[in-house]
Parts: sequence; C-alpha cells; structure tokens
Amino acid sequence: MSIPYNKPPLHIADQIQKLQSRGLKITDSIKADHCLSTVSYYRLSAYMLPFQVKGDNNHTFLPGTTFDQVFDLYVFDRELRLIIFDAIEKIEVALRTQIIYQLSIVHGAWWFEDLALFTNTSHQTQNLQKLAEEVNRSHEVFIDHYRNKYSQTQSPPAWMSLEVTTMGLLSKIFRNLKMSLEKKAVAAYFGLSPYILESWMQSITYVRNNCAHHSRLWNRTLTIKPTLPNKPLKPWLANDDILSHKLYAFLSCLLYLLQTIAPENTCAARIKALTVSYPLVPLSRMGFHENWEHEVLWSK
Repeated sequence: MSIPYNKPPLHIADQIQKLQSRGLKITDSIKADHCLSTVSYYRLSAYMLPFQVKGDNNHTFLPGTTFDQVFDLYVFDRELRLIIFDAIEKIEVALRTQIIYQLSIVHGAWWFEDLALFTNTSHQTQNLQKLAEEVNRSHEVFIDHYRNKYSQTQSPPAWMSLEVTTMGLLSKIFRNLKMSLEKKAVAAYFGLSPYILESWMQSITYVRNNCAHHSRLWNRTLTIKPTLPNKPLKPWLANDDILSHKLYAFLSCLLYLLQTIAPENTCAARIKALTVSYPLVPLSRMGFHENWEHEVLWSK
C-alpha cells in the first residue's frame, strides 16, 4: 500500500536542528547554514549514510560524527568526479576518432547508414533516427557549414555526424557493428578485444552521465560495470581480486586506456593526491585493495 508523502519543506535553521537532534555535531552553524544554502539537504543526505547507524529508521549518526566529515566526503566526491570527467573527455574523443577513421577508410563516409554492416538492422534504424535528431539539434560550425553548402538530401559524413552524437549512441552503434577487421582494429588500438571495449564504452557512458548530473559516485555500485580483461596487451593489475562493480575497477580501466591516449597523463597522481587530502574516506568502499597505489598501472 502506497503512503502519501506529507513531509513539509524545512527552513535551513530547522534542517540544522534536525541534524543535531540525530546526533550530528555542528560546531559552526554559520558554515553549516552556508553549506546547506548551496548544497541541498537532500543531495547531502546521500553522504550522511556512511556515518549513520545502519538499519536505524531514525537516521541516528554514529557517535562523534561531525558536519565537517559529511561535507568533506561530498567535496571529495565532487573533486573525484572532476578528475574522472577530465579523463573521460580524452577517452571519448579518442574513441570517436578511431571508430570514425577505421570504418570510414574502408567503407566510406556514410558507413553508419549501411545496414549490412550491423548485427541488428532494426536497432541500427532506430540509432539512425536518433542520430539524425542529434545532428539536427547541433549548431557546431562544421555542421552549419555543411548545411549551408551541401545537399540536404544526404546526412553529414561520419566525421561530422558522429562527432556531435552522444557517447551513449556512439556506444550503441559500435556494439551493434558486426565483427570485422575494422572493429577489431579500433579495439586493438586501445589494446583490447572488441568485446571488452564494447563493455567499457557502456560503463564509461554510465559513469559519464553520473558525473554530468553531479550524482554521488565514490561508493556507488556500478549497475553497468566493465568486463575486466583476461589477457590485456598493456600493463594491467597484478591483483586480479577486484570488484568490477566498484569504482576502483572502473578507474583502472580509464588508466589502461590513457596509456595509449595520453601516456604522460597525471590521472593516477591526481587520484592519489586526492586520497591523501581526504584520509578519512574509506577507500575500501570504493573497491580499492591494500597496496593499490603500488600497482604498475597506478605507479605514476
């Protein structure tokens, strides 16, 4: 039986009082007021859960928990998302480049419209409809130039159309491609098999969307998790006892791809520095194992 929601909105002062009544120590009410005025109580509540008594319907805080601890966890997560988003930007651009290049060189500028190249033609027809919508919404300079100069009876070529589509649609198009030398060449460029790359692209899309919507990420269970490689062609993790649905595995996938895309990247160093800045964050809840920082993949 459903219950109607009847909780009233609370003034900031009442929100602070409510937290204090649950055992949260707030020594600087002015700072707490400012934080709750810029980060909503409901958003922040997700970061309160690790500090609350498990299974307690009253949401009582563990003894000694402070508001600063809760807010520091929120800031840690925000800074972590920024690092991840920066890495994904590099990876997404490289994935687009390789997919467009490898398929266009062999099959021409409009290969994405050739249904014979795809496993499920019905799905690709749907993908093409979505792609057309995304191209029509775009006002990139090269798209506007194409519209003004060339025939409107033909879609912009792959190197234009697939540059303005979402990562999610690009992932669907790649996954639906039949196995071919070109598809293998895209995956091989990143040191992976097509099957593994398909999985990683799906997971990257999922995490990217979480970052774009500023959602909690640090201890999230990834519902779209990456398949981990059995025989990687480049340095990977010596400890294979890792949880693929936790963030450590996903971060390791990003670092693996960055070995090819940006060999001098500082992603691992930035994550290490972040964990040092917030030593109270329980890394085990993110899937980090003991001595993770000494893995070759994380040694930069």
